[in-house]
Amino acid sequence: METSELVVWSAMLGGLLTLVTVAVADVVIFRSVAAWRGLVFILTAGFSSVLLCGLVEHWFTGLSGTAVLVLKVSLAPLSGALALNYLGRWMGVASQDPLVHAITVWGSAGMIAAGAIMAALAMVMPPENAPELLAATAIATGLTVVLGTVASVRVAMMGDTLARAMVLACVFLAMMVAGLHASNLHLAFVGTGFRVMTAFSTVAFFLLVTALSIRRSRITRQLERLAGLAQGADPATGLPRGSVLLSKVDDAFWRSARMHRECSVICIHIRNLYELGEVAGHQVDQQLLVALAARIRRAVGFRNVVGLYHPRCFVVVISAVKEQRIVQNMELRIRYVLAKPLSVVGDDDGHHEFLARFGIGVVTVHATSADPATVIDEAERIALSTNVGPQDPL
Repeated sequence: METSELVVWSAMLGGLLTLVTVAVADVVIFRSVAAWRGLVFILTAGFSSVLLCGLVEHWFTGLSGTAVLVLKVSLAPLSGALALNYLGRWMGVASQDPLVHAITVWGSAGMIAAGAIMAALAMVMPPENAPELLAATAIATGLTVVLGTVASVRVAMMGDTLARAMVLACVFLAMMVAGLHASNLHLAFVGTGFRVMTAFSTVAFFLLVTALSIRRSRITRQLERLAGLAQGADPATGLPRGSVLLSKVDDAFWRSARMHRECSVICIHIRNLYELGEVAGHQVDQQLLVALAARIRRAVGFRNVVGLYHPRCFVVVISAVKEQRIVQNMELRIRYVLAKPLSVVGDDDGHHEFLARFGIGVVTVHATSADPATVIDEAERIALSTNVGPQDPL
């Protein structure tokens, strides 16, 4: 292997190892199936690329020629199978488009079969037939590129904006497959410039696919989070609300009843939550909710239930109350933290000060005979009849 060739392929390997590191970090951080798929694909397809460019044979001269040939003719179609399978999962439209489903499912199965057949032939055929096997592998891998491109274009035409970038990734994949197989077959037109183009296309393909996979995973996690929020959590604060809140309150009442103790419900009604939004812009409403929720949570601790009954009414549930002094101290802490001014950033990027006016209602009941929803309503009614603000002594 010439020095220039060694430099080009080593640079490509360095880029691939960097992407492997990113994939490993993604697995460690998110521990998701999608992250593991990305790592497996980069390792499999990346190792296939290193095999085809000749680095493995150059560095490990003692390897069996048959073993290297088997790996070359089997890993390339297997990488194509993984690419089609993962592409179908990444697009997520298999149930909506029969053509995309057929391409990703049957194309992946065909590539696995092709890889198995190629590996079997490589083990029984004489070494002089290796170029024919490598050429057949190139054709099979090229078919994978065609199928992936067709699927990406079709999904892009259906309105998936990320699929447009995947079409570009397929262009880099085509250049990568053509370049690696041409170099592996030692075709006459392969020179330093051609190898540079191949190495660049290889790294660009893996980089773009990795970025698109991470982007899609982030969008999916966000949608899953929002779907979970729709079932019972506030999008700004993450506090339980609706049926989820009532379920948590009911659990707190059950724990109190089991221990034969009382249960206290504190409702905090923020009177002027939306007043500052008229001046500073309505984005400050979310800032205020997040900050107020954090202050209340800090005041009551993590053992007690904290939820959002509605946007201006926080609910705190103290289960298994030993003595009323605990509830009274907690109410004082809530009053203290909410009475402090809050600084928020408005739409004009200016800082605005918010002084909460709020009411607090406390209801303590015997948990065995109480209805959680009724108790919350009673605590909110008391909170609406009281008012604490910067002008009121605590």
